[in-house]
Formats: sequence, C-alpha cells, structure tokens
Amino acid sequence: MKSKQTTRTLCEGAIMVAMAVVLNFLKFDLFAQGGSMNLLFIPLMVFALRRGPVWGMGAGLVFGVLKAIIGGGIAYGWQSLLLDYALAYALTGLAGLTPKKPVLGTVIGALGALLSFVLSGVIVWGEYMPDVFLGMAMKNVWVYSFIYNFIYTAFNWLIAAIVIYFLSKKTKLLQPEKLIFYIHSLFFLRTASPKEPEGRFFRL
Repeated sequence: MKSKQTTRTLCEGAIMVAMAVVLNFLKFDLFAQGGSMNLLFIPLMVFALRRGPVWGMGAGLVFGVLKAIIGGGIAYGWQSLLLDYALAYALTGLAGLTPKKPVLGTVIGALGALLSFVLSGVIVWGEYMPDVFLGMAMKNVWVYSFIYNFIYTAFNWLIAAIVIYFLSKKTKLLQPEKLIFYIHSLFFLRTASPKEPEGRFFRL
C-alpha cells in the first residue's frame, strides 16, 4: 500500500513539475538581469499543500534544476544556480507546512523563495547594483536586492494565493485523495463502472 501511494505521489509530482515548466514560458520579464511575473508558483504550492513539505521541496528542487537548464534562466556561477534556482524553488515546498491553512502556506513558501533570491542578489549580483533603481538612490545592496526581488515575487505569490484560496473554498483539489485526472483518449488505465462518469481516468 505504501509503495502504491509513493508511486501515485511521484506521478502527481511529475505532472505538477511539468505544469510549472510549461507555465514558466508564459511570463512577463521585468528586468534584464532576471525576474519575471509568472504562474509557476501555483502547481508547485498546490503539490506541496497536498503532499507535504518534503515532497513539495523535492518537486521544487527538480523544477529549479529544469528551469536553469531548459527554461532560459540566467545564472552566474554555482552560487546563482543554487540560490536562484535549486534552493529558491525547493523552498516553495514549505507551503506544505500548513495544509489546513493554504493561504498561509503560500506566504511561507513565497517567503522562502524570496529569502533565497535576496541572498543571491547580495552574494552574486550585488556588484552590479546600479546607483539608481526605480528612481531611488541605491546605497545598500541588501535594500536593493530586497526591492528588486520582492517586486516580482510578491506578484507571483499574490496570483498563487488567490488561485489556491478559491481551490480550497470551491473544490477538494487540495486533498490528496480527491484529485482526479480524466484521460479520455490518450491512455487506458481503468474502465469506468456503471456508477462512474463515462470516459477513462485514474485517481491520485
């Protein structure tokens, strides 16, 4: 039984990571040095809320690596690969710490990612700090990094929080046993019983 549950969780995680990869290409770039508005927090945090922080951090880590490789990411050395990608998106899995309070979970996950982004901004990108940013004189690299990374992280969190709030109120998709994927024509995994809706599907 445990092995079956693990397989289901791995399959679900792979689907959520794939969704995040696709959503990564639907973005609005804000700054030339990196940072964009996107929707990829949604599948990563949904998975974390459904399966817990350990699984959520694992999925975030896998996504971060894929984003760096195929997602058109900008990195400058191993520190950037770690802080801007692997660790940052792994920390979104902290959303799974509060499954009964999903919006709070999104706050925790987003703050984890923001912390990693800010550290990267200081350690890796600090030497590129401009004298003026958004009309403000920049004298402290920590302030600059926080403002820079907060802008797009806050937007991405807000969208994820709104979507997850409505999912928690209007659906049961945040409950692991309730997620149903319908497969109508591509795969045959199980035949519906007379009491089940027509079509082919499997349950996770």
